[in-house]
Amino acid sequence: MRTASLCRRWQYAVLLLGLMLTTAIQAHGIAGSDAAYVAANEGAHILPFMYLGAKHMVTGYDHLLFIFGVIFFLYRLSHVAVYVTMFSIGHSITLLAGVLGGIHVNAYLIDAIIGLSVVYKAFDNLNGFKTLFGIEFNQKLMVLIFGLFHGLGLATKLQTLNPSKDGLLPNMISFNVGVELGQLIALSLMLGLVIVWRRSASFTRHAVLANAAVLTAGLVLIGYQLSGFITSPGA
Repeated sequence: MRTASLCRRWQYAVLLLGLMLTTAIQAHGIAGSDAAYVAANEGAHILPFMYLGAKHMVTGYDHLLFIFGVIFFLYRLSHVAVYVTMFSIGHSITLLAGVLGGIHVNAYLIDAIIGLSVVYKAFDNLNGFKTLFGIEFNQKLMVLIFGLFHGLGLATKLQTLNPSKDGLLPNMISFNVGVELGQLIALSLMLGLVIVWRRSASFTRHAVLANAAVLTAGLVLIGYQLSGFITSPGA
């Protein structure tokens, strides 16, 4: 009876997570007044672009899911700092290169890869690669590589707004600084919650379920983006 009840709760949690993600996917990105601001502005606007970068990261469910997976089993702050730094280096490189260098990629495909990064990290946390395939990846390298794709995802959001060339370099640097600040805020909150959770007996019992939920979320992201790619004009 207890197992059946747990399974039902898990099914409800997955369903709720899917519904929440569907809403979040539709809302994610730079839109509304923020998009109008980026598209219409000319010249350097340091603080506004820092704010937009921080806002995008704090509301970026895909980035946050990946970071959550990365820190889930990291117990030392020095290890957290190393992994988050690798991720920051990766997405900073491609965010700036993508916008300043005019590197264009399909938004649906790059976001599907970002969803894949979430699936990868959750599956790795579940020890899936070693158990099923007998392989282990260099985790720091993988975080760096997926950070590059996350940065391209950020770049595609900005490129669709066609920001002015006037002041583009300082604005993009400011946006990237804002992203880092937003990441620091989100990381602090997530790490605090995980540390508190680890002190309870439920952490050991539910760690697998938590990562399975993150994996499910990643699959939802992949499916949503691939369906958008298939149905988009010119696909």
